[in-house]
Amino acid sequence: MSDGAMRTPHVTLNNGVKIPQLGFGVFQIPPDETKDAVLQAFEVGYRHIDTAQSYRNERGVGEALAESGLDRADVFVTSKLNNAAHAPQAARDAFDRTLDQLGTEYVDLFLIHWPLAMLSDYVETWRALEDVYASGRAKAIGVSNFQRAHLRRLLDETTVVPAVNQIEVHPYLTQTGLRALAFEHGIAVEAWSPLGQGAVLGDETIARIAHAHDRTPAQVILRWHLQHGHVVFPKSVTRARVEENFDVFGFELTAEDLTDIDGLNRDERTGPDPDTFDRMPPA
Repeated sequence: MSDGAMRTPHVTLNNGVKIPQLGFGVFQIPPDETKDAVLQAFEVGYRHIDTAQSYRNERGVGEALAESGLDRADVFVTSKLNNAAHAPQAARDAFDRTLDQLGTEYVDLFLIHWPLAMLSDYVETWRALEDVYASGRAKAIGVSNFQRAHLRRLLDETTVVPAVNQIEVHPYLTQTGLRALAFEHGIAVEAWSPLGQGAVLGDETIARIAHAHDRTPAQVILRWHLQHGHVVFPKSVTRARVEENFDVFGFELTAEDLTDIDGLNRDERTGPDPDTFDRMPPA
């Protein structure tokens, strides 16, 4: 295992499963480029890969895993349910296809990608994931893009508390109330779009803090996530950027830095609003 992989901190989920706090996301990486991108991430030291059925690149992740020579137990793999498969049996069948695409006997974490509350009953979908979890083929299950009302309904009506809620979080969208509810119930927060699709990188406050620590703006933002306890997985296919995003363990933001970055919140989304989103996101 690389030195970087050994240094990566882990978060213990509410069922005892440990997840590397820093991972590599493959959203928008073309299927025919995914294997090489993931192999490069493994070389840098990443041991946590986040994919989804709607990204259409699960097979590339599986090919990289097979060719890497890494022990399966040393790599944490997350995937997410296709929005077209919310009916309970469709969800079970879709999960089987994920295992086939990845070429593995299990996934470490499987998520409902979007609640789609206007189109389906996500509680019934969640119960299908509970069946998958009970089978042992998903070491943990969770949700993505669930708002407070969605989480409360799951907590009230189902048995297994989600291990994770993967949501859009960055300094311009801090999601304070949603994060607080998740942490209150032992639900880990994963941040997608952790850099705000790049919008936050040019912020003057971020630039000032980066200069003070002799770090890049991206490293400061990722460090902000880590110190807030988020699981985070930036995406890049550029080797230098992949390495930069992984080099976030040799410094620490001050309490004042964290407060200043928290104060940048604008409630500004880069992606859809989960309360109104009712279709397949573009892959």
